Formats: sequence, C-alpha cells, structure tokens
Amino acid sequence: MNRSRMLFIGFGGLIMLVSGLALGAEQAADTYRTYCVQCHGLQGNGKGLNVRDMSVQPRDHTDAKEMATRSDEDLFKVIKEGGVAVNKSVLMPPWGGVISDEEIRGLVVYLRQLCKCSYGR
Repeated sequence: MNRSRMLFIGFGGLIMLVSGLALGAEQAADTYRTYCVQCHGLQGNGKGLNVRDMSVQPRDHTDAKEMATRSDEDLFKVIKEGGVAVNKSVLMPPWGGVISDEEIRGLVVYLRQLCKCSYGR
C-alpha cells in the first residue's frame, strides 16, 4: 500500500471518529432537552418550567463550583436511580428504565460541558 493511500485511509478514519463524537454530543444534548429541561432549564441553570411548583429547586448544571463536587459516578447514579439514590430530592426521577446506560454516560459528559468543569476542579 502506498503512502498517500495510507494517509487517505487514516484521515478517513479520523473523520469518522470526530463525526461520531459530535453525533454522540448531539444525541446527549437531545436527550437532555427531552428529559431534563423541564426542571433544569434550557440553559441547564436549574430554571426550568416546573421550578415554581417544586419544593426543592433543581440543580444548576452550569454551577462549576457545585458540579465539581459531584463525581461522574454520582451523576450517573442520580440519573439512573433518581435523587433518593444519592440522598437528594425525591423529585428527581430515576431515568434508568427510560434511557440506556450509554445515554446516561452521554448525559454525564454533557453535564461536564454545561458546567465547564470536572470532578474535583
């Protein structure tokens, strides 16, 4: 195989990888818009349509300081099992029966994008 053909194949694989990551990010954003914005808001700031009727206000996913105190495992668990699973609000429903573990992992990545933070930082 000549060098230019190998570069073409390698470049094609890179394009597929990058487009797959972009598609995954867009799918996570769609999942968030479908299941989370009613409480957490379109911007993820905890100001969704339902907040005025809630006794416990939803988490502000754009608050980097607060979100950095939550591990990815905790975020996964609260999405999958609901607020009660992590000693938080009973108003946060368990989504594990509705969305897949892969989609939940995508949501965790999306939450990190919203807060522009990582655990411990």
